[in-house]
Amino acid sequence: MVNAYAPTNLQGALDALSSERLIPYAGGTDLMVKERHAAPFLFLNRIEELRRLTEDAEHLRIGAALTYRELLRHPLAPPILKEAVSSIAAPAVRNTGTLGGNVANASPKGDGALVCFVADSLVRLVGAGGAERVLPIAEFYEGRGRTVLRPDELLVEILMPKRWLAGYRYCKVGARKALAISRVSFAGLYAAEDGVVAHVAMAFGAVEDVVVRRPELDRLLVGRTLDEARALKEEVLAAWDKALVPLKGRVPAEYRKRVCLNLARDFLEGSLGT
Repeated sequence: MVNAYAPTNLQGALDALSSERLIPYAGGTDLMVKERHAAPFLFLNRIEELRRLTEDAEHLRIGAALTYRELLRHPLAPPILKEAVSSIAAPAVRNTGTLGGNVANASPKGDGALVCFVADSLVRLVGAGGAERVLPIAEFYEGRGRTVLRPDELLVEILMPKRWLAGYRYCKVGARKALAISRVSFAGLYAAEDGVVAHVAMAFGAVEDVVVRRPELDRLLVGRTLDEARALKEEVLAAWDKALVPLKGRVPAEYRKRVCLNLARDFLEGSLGT
């Protein structure tokens, strides 16, 4: 058995996956904190196809092995993603860590994954036989640390819709200002056109088993005039109060829910002008 594979193209990586059980490895910043690994590594950081950021008419197409450092310097990367990425760990981690790894790790505390959720991103998966699946990111997750990624598949690209990324708010609540794991994190997108709410999206991290996104609650405000939306604000917040069920842990669930609702209120009041 080979100890590791280091292909230089995507097809080589897929061929290796078809031969035996492998652990995909890009930056390794999550993998290396685990005590043991049951299979050889498949190094992806030499594959240029996975280290590109391009765009089409509707999406930013973010290669899964593009590093945080490369994202921060890329002119196409949206400000909300750059703000989230800049809060991740320290420069050494950002030099090697990747957005694809952050998403595939399936932690509800993933700073980059939170932005992918609030933007309603898609994930592109490619199998060893060349078969592709493109899924909404919410369908990619099965729970904390669990995804629908098959053993013979790679996450190769994140497709982030471009339309609503301009008006945003991002906030990470941690125990300190730097090198902090989220206690609660929040991302919101908002747009109004001709005095009418055109788009609202809110997402919360580090609260439940996966990032929390409830599009049906955000849609309560869409299509409303600003005055109508302001009048509905308390109703929307009350709906979020019922929807949020923080898990128990080192950070009290009551505290996390209170912080979530405060962040949502601040976002709505700032967006709606109340």
